[in-house]
Amino acid sequence: MKLVEVVREECIVAGAQLSDKSAALDAVVQAARKCGVLKDVSERDILGGLEKRETLGSTGFGNGIAIPHCRLKGVCEFVVGIITVPAGVEFEALDGEKVNIIVFILAPQAESNAHIRLLSAVSQTLLTPGAVKEIVAGATSRAVYESFLRHSRAEIETNGRAARSLLHVFVQREGTFLDILQVLTATDPSSLVVLDAQNAGTYLGKIPLFADLWRDESSRFSKVIMAVVEKGLANETVRRIESITGRLDEHSGTLVTMQDVYYAAGSLDMQV
Repeated sequence: MKLVEVVREECIVAGAQLSDKSAALDAVVQAARKCGVLKDVSERDILGGLEKRETLGSTGFGNGIAIPHCRLKGVCEFVVGIITVPAGVEFEALDGEKVNIIVFILAPQAESNAHIRLLSAVSQTLLTPGAVKEIVAGATSRAVYESFLRHSRAEIETNGRAARSLLHVFVQREGTFLDILQVLTATDPSSLVVLDAQNAGTYLGKIPLFADLWRDESSRFSKVIMAVVEKGLANETVRRIESITGRLDEHSGTLVTMQDVYYAAGSLDMQV
């Protein structure tokens, strides 16, 4: 799948002025309905799908970005549209800031794996340094369209044998875990797993010699995230993790290891 195939230029609105989140979702519905793929899907069904997703948590994930999305019956192709809001709009974003760009995704109900990959590709595009500022500056729908695609990766899925790296991210801070997981999801979610872990103190505390040193370790948060990423994205992925944790060599609670992968093929089922 290519982003250029699913980003619909007719569903792009440049320079919108929106009063609140409700108005923003209404604007998404009106923009989406311009696509012929959705001619048999009612505005009510589109809005209902988007609102149902928002009840799970705001899709305004910070940095001026919102990616409202849902899967709908009767939709056979992906529809991606963009609305820019230079003055910003309240969207209950996770960082409490206004949203300046809304990229929406309407997906076929049965395409959950492709939906996740597309969502990650859009997220990765918008997290590219300078991308949101440039896209929002576009004065016309064509300018927004071209700017977005210029910052995106051409392919959402690849079947080649590009060089890969294996990342292990050990996380002991529950407050940063989901943010780090989101960073890794923006690489390739089909190679991503999360393992429950226990800190060594859980066991060392049972050894009489160390019993008084690790009394409460068993209750500490501990996860291991494993991800296979394109080698060219590995360093950038670590940089984004450090934007959450601070410099890794100056803080405790997060450990990242990286190694080259000799061979990688296949993908994991992301069905939810």
